[in-house]
Amino acid sequence: MKPVVAIIGRPNVGKSAFFNRITKTKAAIVDDVPGVTRDRHYGEARWDGIDFSIVDTGGLIVGDEDDFAVQIRYQVDQAVADADIIIQMFDGKHGISPFDRDIVEMLRNVTKPVYYVVNKIDSEPQENIIYEFYGLGLDKLYPVSSEHGYGVPDFLDILTKDLPESEGDESQQTVRVAIVGRPNVGKSSLTNCIMGENRVVVSDVPGTTRDPIDTLCHVNGKSYLLVDTAGIRRKGKVSKKIEKFSVIKALQSLDRCDIALIIIDANEGITEQDISIAGYADERKCGCVMLLNKWDMVEKDSKTAKKYLEELRMASKFLNYAPAMTISAKTGLRVPRIFTLVDEVYEQYCFRIGTGRLNRIIEKATTRTEPSLHKGKRMKFYYATQVSTKPPTFVCFVNYPDGVHFSYKRYLLNQIRETEGLDKTPIRLYFRKRSGRLTEIFEERKGKRK
Repeated sequence: MKPVVAIIGRPNVGKSAFFNRITKTKAAIVDDVPGVTRDRHYGEARWDGIDFSIVDTGGLIVGDEDDFAVQIRYQVDQAVADADIIIQMFDGKHGISPFDRDIVEMLRNVTKPVYYVVNKIDSEPQENIIYEFYGLGLDKLYPVSSEHGYGVPDFLDILTKDLPESEGDESQQTVRVAIVGRPNVGKSSLTNCIMGENRVVVSDVPGTTRDPIDTLCHVNGKSYLLVDTAGIRRKGKVSKKIEKFSVIKALQSLDRCDIALIIIDANEGITEQDISIAGYADERKCGCVMLLNKWDMVEKDSKTAKKYLEELRMASKFLNYAPAMTISAKTGLRVPRIFTLVDEVYEQYCFRIGTGRLNRIIEKATTRTEPSLHKGKRMKFYYATQVSTKPPTFVCFVNYPDGVHFSYKRYLLNQIRETEGLDKTPIRLYFRKRSGRLTEIFEERKGKRK
């Protein structure tokens, strides 16, 4: 494992901006409104050839009994417990706050190295501001600007010297699994159920999760990166700027995942927005598993599950390859079986077929059912090859690419699926104009087979 650095501090001191600068991403949502970050947010960083993980946390207010504040305190405590080094961040622009003092006192009992960083120091003349913070009884302070980068390189030089060496094998392949759905369908509850801890903040208030929350877990010797995302509402229902950013980042999580777990609230029934979210996953061609959550709350008999799954299949015909099942994140019902489906989908998602075998499938399919004429001319399929995986992607070279009807494309896809047993993964099939050299190769190979 890589060494872990946790950033903590009161709200709005610039923790997320610092996280984004260190990770060279915009993964954490940054806004002037306090309390934007609520969960632990993990990222990967590298400085001077040294790799480490960095954790952004919610703004901490010691002693606040608000429900969110209590859960944020739990997340911060977990981050501190898991970290090798801790950074407490102060706001140099607004000076010392009573909440800063509370956090300093809390960290005095921590045996791990703690670095005290004064943020929003944009130039050398402003460094005089940090002397105020020595009144907290601290030995060393580091002036930085998360926004402009002032002082950050010097601080990282010092930080990385104290990092412990990485342990274990980092080369093991990790399956990226995004958990998506409408607000309040149980995405964060599912993450917590899988992890066996309160990994992310859970509340009945829609919009509790804002950033995509990455969580590494190990099941049956395999590594999975769970990405809990913000609830995706209809565009007309999204008004706040923060919520818009959250939805954008949730959709971006689909771009970088291997498998999407599409969570549906079975107690509320299958909605139009559930199908829209499934459509987003289908557009991005990630593997999909559809989960009807809160099954413990549904009044049911022996035929209820079959009825729900049939309704889901009818509403999402474009995802007929995606396996589906009923679960309960609250009770743990069938949650362990999720990874069995994920493994099955992922295996097919990474499938690769030999060129010779693929061409035999296409040749047999086109011989059995010939394509329709294009402007009175016969369609010819010269050659096919697989160009990539994740998902399996094939290219057919033909004389009239634009003349292949969508129904015939679907027929060819189904032939590949049935022959190779690819019933749980999306497949892409493209048609290209053949080149002279490809035609020669095709004719040559066809002659040898005869």
